[in-house]
Amino acid sequence: MQVPRQKEHRLTDLAPPALSEMELHPVIAMAALERMPRAEIPGLIAQMLASPSDANIFMSLFHLFTIIDSNDFALEMLDKALATNAVYRIAGAPNPTIRLLALMGPGDTTDNTPLDYLIENADIRLDLLYIVPGQPLPDCIPEHDVAIIALGESGKNKPVLETMGKLIEHWPRPVLNQPDRILSCSRDSVSRLLMTIPGLLIPATQRITRQTLEHAAKLGQPVSELPAYPITIRPIDTQGGRGLSKVENADELGAYLEAEGEHEFFVSSFIDYRSTDGLFRKIRIALIDGHPYVSHLAISGHWIVHYKSAGMNESSSKRAEEADFMRDFDRSFAARHREALRAIAERVALDYVVIDCAETANGKLLIFEVDNRGWVHATDPVDIFPYKQKYMSKAFAAFRAMLLKTMSAPHNLNIERNKS
Repeated sequence: MQVPRQKEHRLTDLAPPALSEMELHPVIAMAALERMPRAEIPGLIAQMLASPSDANIFMSLFHLFTIIDSNDFALEMLDKALATNAVYRIAGAPNPTIRLLALMGPGDTTDNTPLDYLIENADIRLDLLYIVPGQPLPDCIPEHDVAIIALGESGKNKPVLETMGKLIEHWPRPVLNQPDRILSCSRDSVSRLLMTIPGLLIPATQRITRQTLEHAAKLGQPVSELPAYPITIRPIDTQGGRGLSKVENADELGAYLEAEGEHEFFVSSFIDYRSTDGLFRKIRIALIDGHPYVSHLAISGHWIVHYKSAGMNESSSKRAEEADFMRDFDRSFAARHREALRAIAERVALDYVVIDCAETANGKLLIFEVDNRGWVHATDPVDIFPYKQKYMSKAFAAFRAMLLKTMSAPHNLNIERNKS
């Protein structure tokens, strides 16, 4: 079923659309695509093209080309989908106990919470409502038990998050992850928000213009706006390490600026967090309803640690260490940093948030990033990572429990929650 837009119901109205029990043709989940053997993809494309909805075809292709890292084509497919339809149902539970509606914004997987990985194989129906600048809302949206703001913080997303904030003021169902709190997850805002927490280390992060940085490079020494070298620098609104670099001196800063064309950057002090064996260890934690759940431990020889490039698949010793870390997480890492993690949950005040962090040599919790978009999943090959399913299932159960708890809250408390 394609959901028609109604020209009279515009974003500027800022009133929730009507709720309706809608029969929607489902779109295949990215989590399911992640598990699919590549040899089956041609058959899947044929199946997608048989969909009764052009919008669903485009959305399915967006998911598929995202998974195979053809991001430009994926975004082209998303644009075509959203030009036709704003509401989509992700294939999943046929008889759901929980009906979850995600408020999404246009963009790739670094823009929105990858929720279908969190609810894989659960009794949760996931519907997506895209809020697209310049386009009217649909006249009706799927009936649901609880909604969640899935859009993450960025300069591009800020106007949409602000619109969502006004839209949900009178939302008829409880809403998780309030937009104003998501907006506080910018790298500079998070550093200010968390830096006074005892036992926690987060380098001050500043937004600095190209002009100021070029001046510093020409001077050959730091200016007042810049921390002492070495520094880390990245363009504003980038994710996944794109454009992130360590700069040791003014000459390297000048070379970096020649290679990067952006006009504004995040700059912070570089913290050397390598362990005694010379390797860097990054931990991903999901804070769900204020409680920490381990997602992974990535171990790398490079200070920019990404799980996929850290060689975890190829190293049995790294996997053995990760297995031990995940097994002992509650009584070891989480226990050592209990108060700091509790303080993060209280200050960030998001129902679901992902933390990338490490532990310094002197035992402090080093924070890299805090936002609602981190990839938390159970799609690593079970034959290589047999230990992971148990701990990821624990996190997924906590997410489901949070949804049930939110659904059961008195309606007047939900209204106050959405306003807070």
